[in-house]
Amino acid sequence: MAGGVAGDGGGRSSRHRALADINITPLVDVMLVLLIISMLAAPMLQKGIPLELPATETAQDIKDPRTVVSLDRDGRLRINDQPVHPDLLERRMKALAAGGSSETVFLRADKLIPYGEVLHVMDLIRKAGVTRIALVTVPAATETTSR
Repeated sequence: MAGGVAGDGGGRSSRHRALADINITPLVDVMLVLLIISMLAAPMLQKGIPLELPATETAQDIKDPRTVVSLDRDGRLRINDQPVHPDLLERRMKALAAGGSSETVFLRADKLIPYGEVLHVMDLIRKAGVTRIALVTVPAATETTSR
């Protein structure tokens, strides 16, 4: 036994033993960072388009809307919350009309949009062959002022 020490484990020093424990500290750190990121990002993921719809006294709840066209304050169009170019709006409405269904298209427009722009969008939808268009409003607040 030249140069060997009895009981040293086959030439390995005790300093270089394999670790049998799993260090979970980096895993916990990563999970906490992901939790914080998701908590900060969740409020930013609001569904829908912020529109101020006009108020009417005869507004009713929409039951099962399938196709909703939205026109926001900046004049941008969306179909079911997906941005769409005005040229593509007509194509998508033609595809809807070609399906043979008499589905109602709900048109949501911000109350500050000029009336002419709303009519232009309605005209695009009608040119595509959709005959049933409903304008979406919100219920008006009941006022108790005498007139």
